[in-house]
Amino acid sequence: MTATRVPYAEAARNLLRDTVLNAVDDLVRSRGWKATTMADVATAAGVSRQTVYNEYGSRQALVEAYVAREIQNLITEVGQAVRASSDDPHAALESAFGLFLKLASDEPVVQLVVSDSGDTSELLRLLTAAGLTLGVPQISVLITQSWPQVDPDDATLVADSLVRLAVSHALYPQDDPGTVAASVGRLISKFVDDALGLA
Repeated sequence: MTATRVPYAEAARNLLRDTVLNAVDDLVRSRGWKATTMADVATAAGVSRQTVYNEYGSRQALVEAYVAREIQNLITEVGQAVRASSDDPHAALESAFGLFLKLASDEPVVQLVVSDSGDTSELLRLLTAAGLTLGVPQISVLITQSWPQVDPDDATLVADSLVRLAVSHALYPQDDPGTVAASVGRLISKFVDDALGLA
């Protein structure tokens, strides 16, 4: 079977975006977002400042793209964890929730909000929005794919609740990820059983 080839222009643009966002990640981890300029990003990425502006348009758009990528990476890993334990729905959802919190604790944008270093209201808004707009539909689909007997509306309700809880606990941690995940698992266990037809 012949693999689908990505057109050169698209491949080049994807490489550029990945290189720039990787540079953002390195800089944010070492100095924080507030101290990171577009010129810094361009230098770290090995491209011109104008190239960064041509691709993203503004510093705001750049941080939005960075936050969206980081959230997407978390969702992807959570999805893999759920699929790996789909034979035990309770364990799958609980372990995935704990994994999300553990991974999120290493995210620089999450750390900035948690540390409350300066005005982080914009980062808080971006993280919450990205978590909901990217996470809810993908987690909902993940649930119905893993457990086809679940009604799509129930899957969306579970996904929305889990994402909101995950974002809240990631940004305002009160306990270790495993303890929080166990509590959340207990909280939703009856609804999960009902949705799966196990009640």
